[in-house]
Amino acid sequence: MICHVIQLFIGCYVHATKEPMMPKKPISNRLNRRFFLKSSSVMMALPAMESFGEANVEKEGAENFVAVGTYLGYYAKGFYPEKVGKLDKLSKTLEPLNDLKHKFTVFSGFDHRATNGHDSWTNFLCGQFHKTYSLDQLIADEIGQGTRYPSIELSAGAGESSSEMSFIKEGIALPMIQRPSVFYKKLFMSKQDVKYAKYILETGQSSLDFVYQDAKSLANNLTARDRQKMDEYFSSLRGVEKRMKQSLASFDKPIPKTTYKLPAFDPLTPNLQLEAEDLMYDLMTLALDTKSTKVLSLFIHGLGQVFTIDGRTLSTGYHGLSHHGNDPVLVNDLMTVDKGHVRCLSRFLKQLEEKKDTQGKSLLDKTIVLMGTGMGDASRHYNGDLPTIVAGGGFKHGYHIHEDRQAPNAAKLGNVYVSILNKLGLEIDHFSNARGNLGERFC
Repeated sequence: MICHVIQLFIGCYVHATKEPMMPKKPISNRLNRRFFLKSSSVMMALPAMESFGEANVEKEGAENFVAVGTYLGYYAKGFYPEKVGKLDKLSKTLEPLNDLKHKFTVFSGFDHRATNGHDSWTNFLCGQFHKTYSLDQLIADEIGQGTRYPSIELSAGAGESSSEMSFIKEGIALPMIQRPSVFYKKLFMSKQDVKYAKYILETGQSSLDFVYQDAKSLANNLTARDRQKMDEYFSSLRGVEKRMKQSLASFDKPIPKTTYKLPAFDPLTPNLQLEAEDLMYDLMTLALDTKSTKVLSLFIHGLGQVFTIDGRTLSTGYHGLSHHGNDPVLVNDLMTVDKGHVRCLSRFLKQLEEKKDTQGKSLLDKTIVLMGTGMGDASRHYNGDLPTIVAGGGFKHGYHIHEDRQAPNAAKLGNVYVSILNKLGLEIDHFSNARGNLGERFC
């Protein structure tokens, strides 16, 4: 019976995460925007416009968050700039970001003091203990409720292990969208899609009610420890119910329109991972620009695919390259893949920089982009010294910040995350095993 309850819960949870909410905007803005859209015979969510008197309601500071995690990490010696301080010359891996040096910061020597091994990769967003409340979901719970989707989880590529990066407060991993076409449809669905999704969610809601009552009736016959577990389970259910109610409330909201065209097929084969990344980044830009969400995550997986980059086929598969053993040929090819990932990121950041609001502020200035990994050195499954970049968000960028992780009271990656939380306007002073932000080191 318990298994039956949990299975129903998981099924309902998956439904619930497909369509989170978009709470109502202030009446005046909503009416102004609806009037315009009705007069043009379409229902469309638009960026802020001066014509509707919205120029003065733009929030100061950062208001969006994007996390990009690379499962196999980066070759640190090729990633980190040689000099600490001002970013005068970038490393070979980071060369695609050369035109954006004033828009990002590189961090070296920072990590979560987590255990080593691939199983600890999820420490990237979770902190010292893997598979716990992740940074993106903490942020989504605080600022994501004013959009159609409190958060959207994506992945590019394929791997031998499961894809997990984002975890809700109860430690449950959120499913990821792998197909760009599915992500596209989520953002720009038809009326028929809306009707079907609403039916699915309403069905899930009635199932949830049944599961909740069934599980509650079992609690009377459980031990104290099991009742505690059941209480945690109820807490998860309440969270799902909240998400589902928010989802149902979002269906009357205008759906964005776009002229962006997807390719004829999804680049799902492992060797097309970089192409998949570019498509996901394009759609992520649209999601932020149409205010469909404020929180996005992109998981970059790794398998044995053999890439052909700039016309050259690499010596072996991606996973094999990550276990380079300091072989110069393998290291060079791994850095080529690393640079490919950074090239995709650079293109994304430039798209965000080009999009301006009515006050001339770029979408990048309003969006904090975290790119990193839970794997410091995949060749030896080492989870310390995690290569990290933070871009946008209005920080004072253009620097390489290094931390001696062996020094007494050395800062941790969690201190960087607290700085991010504070920049988003959240009064949070700790993350995992780190307390306080980086202060003047990273304004």
